Amino acid sequence: MQKILLLVSFILVFGLSAHSQTVFGKWKTIDDETGEAKSIVEIYEEGGKVYGKVVEILNKDRVDAICDKCTGVKKDQRILGLVIIEGLEKDGDKYEGGTILDPKKGKEYRCKLWVDEEDDNILNVRGYIAFLFRTQVWHRVQG
Repeated sequence: MQKILLLVSFILVFGLSAHSQTVFGKWKTIDDETGEAKSIVEIYEEGGKVYGKVVEILNKDRVDAICDKCTGVKKDQRILGLVIIEGLEKDGDKYEGGTILDPKKGKEYRCKLWVDEEDDNILNVRGYIAFLFRTQVWHRVQG
């Protein structure tokens, strides 16, 4: 009986910690150049792939900002509500194979996401072209 309780306890603890390691949910974006909080992005799964949408703009002067430097269908779209992460797939502990859009510059980059190994409230967001990359640290929004 003790072995069964121990096993169940182990499964519950391991299961909860693994669940908390998810990239899904809401994240506060931090500008890696200024250190300022910019927005809240909700990361979700759709059709087996991972996407991220801007659900809140934190700078009240930018709430109605548009993606004027974007191209294609995103040109002149409001940044609030814009899908900026598209088509990532799970690869071990990371999600990659898709893209991320920088609405400020209107540029799209290949993207990789992973939850920090030591703090599951930190998301590493890497945008890259070939061997050049930039990594931002986003913070999980509680609640």
